[in-house]
Amino acid sequence: MHASGGRTIKGMNQGRVLALDLGKRRIGLALSDELGVTAQGLETLQRTNIREDLARLKQIIEEHRVTRILIGNPLHMSGQEGRQAEHARDFGARLASATGLPVEFWDERLTTVEAQRVLRQSGISIEKRAKAVDRLAAVILLESYLDSRHL
Repeated sequence: MHASGGRTIKGMNQGRVLALDLGKRRIGLALSDELGVTAQGLETLQRTNIREDLARLKQIIEEHRVTRILIGNPLHMSGQEGRQAEHARDFGARLASATGLPVEFWDERLTTVEAQRVLRQSGISIEKRAKAVDRLAAVILLESYLDSRHL
């Protein structure tokens, strides 16, 4: 853990947050700046198997000096947790164990819908939209989380 992980501003931990938008085939990634103000998308991770996925994420976490992990919590529109939420919690527990970092879950119910809307309005091709939606969903998830911490 880096020294910046323990300092606080107005009671908030400093350090980079890595947000994950978990999918069956891909994981959208977004990274905050060290002050936890801005979010930028990283390259989408193509999933292979749990061991390789965790190893690649651990490498990204070390490269970017991440101090906290945020995972989208795929709730039903009713707010109830379903099978996907169970998968996300299992993945989060494994990632926490592999990295020793705290993992938080954040409501992601509308992030993919919002990402698709933004990309549709941008006018880029359907093929490019498909490649960008996971990354943008992770950015929207992280921005929502960061905004809530600064209220």
